[in-house]
Amino acid sequence: MTDTATSTETAESSGDGGTDALLSELRAWLAKNWDLDLTVGDWWERLGLAGWSAPGLPENAFGKRMARADAVLVAQEIANFGAVGAPAGLGLLLAAPTIATHGTQEQIDLYVRDIVTGKKAWCQLFSEPQAGSDLAGLQTRAVRDGDEWIINGQKVWTSGGQYADLGMLLARTDPEVPKHVGISYFAFEMHQEGVDVRPLKEMTGHALFNEVFLTDARVADSALIGGLNKGWAAANTTLMNERAGLGSGGGSAAGGGLAQPGTVLGFLGKRAGDLVAPNGAQGAGRRGQGGGGGGAMSAMRGGAAMLIGLAQKNKVNHDANVRQDLVRLYTLGELGRFNSLRMKAVREQGGDIPGMPNVAKLSMSQIVRLSRDLGLQIAGPAGMLHAYDADDRASLAEATGDPMAGSVTEMALFAQAPPIYGGTDQVQRNIIGERVLGLPKEPNNDRVTPFSALPKNA
Repeated sequence: MTDTATSTETAESSGDGGTDALLSELRAWLAKNWDLDLTVGDWWERLGLAGWSAPGLPENAFGKRMARADAVLVAQEIANFGAVGAPAGLGLLLAAPTIATHGTQEQIDLYVRDIVTGKKAWCQLFSEPQAGSDLAGLQTRAVRDGDEWIINGQKVWTSGGQYADLGMLLARTDPEVPKHVGISYFAFEMHQEGVDVRPLKEMTGHALFNEVFLTDARVADSALIGGLNKGWAAANTTLMNERAGLGSGGGSAAGGGLAQPGTVLGFLGKRAGDLVAPNGAQGAGRRGQGGGGGGAMSAMRGGAAMLIGLAQKNKVNHDANVRQDLVRLYTLGELGRFNSLRMKAVREQGGDIPGMPNVAKLSMSQIVRLSRDLGLQIAGPAGMLHAYDADDRASLAEATGDPMAGSVTEMALFAQAPPIYGGTDQVQRNIIGERVLGLPKEPNNDRVTPFSALPKNA
């Protein structure tokens, strides 16, 4: 950690004044440290070790313990300054806060440092073909072999797996106890024999997701996060951060613009100044060559503003139905923003709002569905055309005279995914009903029956 770190206790106790002071400190730090001629890796080293890559993390994990809403303001301030933002991706969004919560200090120093400095990219090895919404039914096995574990199984819907250096791996380490109990959480090296990553091409034309086959792969016992057979608690920390990050008003994993972390995509050695526009603004890019969904999610996060502009351009902004839905979309975005501010205020007082990440995730599902329907309505006949690659996008823009046409159709096609990944809408409602409202659970014995004795897929 550097001497630029500020006491978060002082900052948080002073409310908005503390936020203003931190942002002023950040601007002064950027003026002193941002250099166009640095490599991306060197810039991220400065940014991460100063606590600005992930300011929501605690101080012992290279952060400043800032509220999520304030951490989003930090990212915006870096972008407004014209510097390359923090390393984007699941390492910063999910792995770092999980390891900071459940890992040892040695694991924090090893893994979180490489996340906030962009040296390593991460993916999430959770879901399986027979264990999606029922994640605790996973069957990937980890068998101890001395100081290592041997891993066999299959994962699916692994975002960015083709670019990842490490994965957040859930594996069953004890099948003779109830299914939620016998799971462990590992920091898993992706670049090794026995790991086969196969991209899954989506109907958008991109391949954000992958299936991953693990055959006699290995992971060190020292990479066990949170303790043996205690992976379900660590997994829930990951999932709550995912839902909060995906939810309306929750910010996102976006950060570095065109620059992506890790050893695969090759950004670390590039000149940082080449990844910002001449006026200083960061370039807008898609994750890697085969990624997808990033453009769609960016468009949906742009929400009402983007679609208002498109409605004005297409001269349908006076249509009563379009106007009504634009107001609904704007309102949902504002509700998400205000809920984020509520969470900030409550947490500064040492409290919490149970179920808010789940509510935010459900709200995001509403937003993406409304954005899909409204975008296609505004686009009109052009909404029946889609661009599957760069050449197609240029042709579509020329044919329609609308450079946003491809974004609208990508948003519409991708909109089916957010209500499913990160926990389906049905799962979110179950969590709110059972854990927040105290409603009775459906009767079953899966929390007391050994996993090995459960019916298949139960």
